[in-house]
Amino acid sequence: MILVVDIGTSSVRAATVDPGPGDIVEVVQHPFPPSSPAPGLVEFDPSALAATVLTCAEQVISRRGAPESVAITAQRASTVVWDRQTGRPVSTGLGWQDLRTIGDCLTARAEHGIDIAPNQTATKAAHLIAMSGVDPESVLIGTIDSWAAWTLSGGTAHITDHTNAAVTGLYGLSGDGWDETACGIFGLDPGSLPRILDSCGELAIAEALPGSPPIRAIAGDQQASMIGQSCVAPGVAKITFGTGGMLDMVVGGEAPAEARRAANGCFPIIGWAEGGTREWGIEAVMLAAGSNVDWLRDDLGLIATSAESHELASRCADSGGVVFVPAPLGLGTPAWDYGARGTLLGLTRGSERSQVVRAVLEGIANRGADLVEAAEADSGITIDAVRVDGGMSRNPTFLRALADAINRPVEVSPHVEATTLGAARLAAVAGGQWSDVRALADVWQPIEVIDPNPSSLRDRWSDALERSREWIPGLSALDF
Repeated sequence: MILVVDIGTSSVRAATVDPGPGDIVEVVQHPFPPSSPAPGLVEFDPSALAATVLTCAEQVISRRGAPESVAITAQRASTVVWDRQTGRPVSTGLGWQDLRTIGDCLTARAEHGIDIAPNQTATKAAHLIAMSGVDPESVLIGTIDSWAAWTLSGGTAHITDHTNAAVTGLYGLSGDGWDETACGIFGLDPGSLPRILDSCGELAIAEALPGSPPIRAIAGDQQASMIGQSCVAPGVAKITFGTGGMLDMVVGGEAPAEARRAANGCFPIIGWAEGGTREWGIEAVMLAAGSNVDWLRDDLGLIATSAESHELASRCADSGGVVFVPAPLGLGTPAWDYGARGTLLGLTRGSERSQVVRAVLEGIANRGADLVEAAEADSGITIDAVRVDGGMSRNPTFLRALADAINRPVEVSPHVEATTLGAARLAAVAGGQWSDVRALADVWQPIEVIDPNPSSLRDRWSDALERSREWIPGLSALDF
């Protein structure tokens, strides 16, 4: 068995996994939501997070015994700074959604010509060091995976992997280490950053756990989900439909010329690193997916449960001309318009509750199609089918709409959260169960495949998108 520590945005879970058949045998999950003291601010208590990680891991081990190895997968770019001598955090941690460093990002572009986004690590780390007033050389800086590895290793390992390092804004594209120029711009000591290792291998020892098992895998959550769905070859793509939506696809081993957003709104990522070799990929982003269903449930009261969105939407054959653009936080790929807002069009006196709910599900599906089209355009690679996980992967009406919108088959993951399985399989590769990560291509077994039907879902979509744009001009002018 492999112990996977999976740290999401709002919870921590530990699971024992039999990676061969893909069985998740035992799970302990504790809520760990971030706090938001003011609009745009997202923070958390690093010490409490470390304690929760250990509690979850120890509870699973008490039930299933010491694991063969440990894997870590985590939300990316969220940042912790801690004293290198005492191991104590110097401040709160900043979540990846935190926007307090927007001004610093704009200044970095204006003064240094460097593109950095507030959801990356660089400005978060600089802010934490400046606000705590500590000597930059006296601290260690890490993303959540690094903090988890430090915690599990009993403070002996300050490490990360390429999938997490590459989204910090401090990563050297050559793969040799951190970008010293970027570190200098933000006043960060490269010696405070973790060692960048492969995503799988003998990475460290989890000395804080019973039996001191080896840590054999570290990966960002979206990359782990991609591997958990066997998306390990160019053209094999997955979309995770959780609170937001993320499309990820491997494109090959050649590094991009620059770590910037491409013409159609996709970002370069590293899918995984193995044996000193990096596999590059691209990522397309939907800022709000399942959160729109939460809005129907919690704010409008149109449904009592998320599952009811399917039950209600399936009562009508179509939306009756109602179109919804899911942009409560703006539009991600391809437009990247932070000032766009959710838009409900085509309402008449005869529009029914079921049609509005169906329109919301279809709007999320149309945004999924936007991601697929953008990924194909930026990569030059045709996507023949899309694999899906996340909470919405269990909504039949949504899955039907998605297949029709993208006009290609949708393959449904057997696991709602494929991140845990992907991290376990990385550790199993390190343990010799598979020859390499690409060998995982053969283990994919979807629980369902939805073939597309002829549809008019995309007919007026571009018009609806345009109507949602630039609702808040000041935010629309921001570009990261």
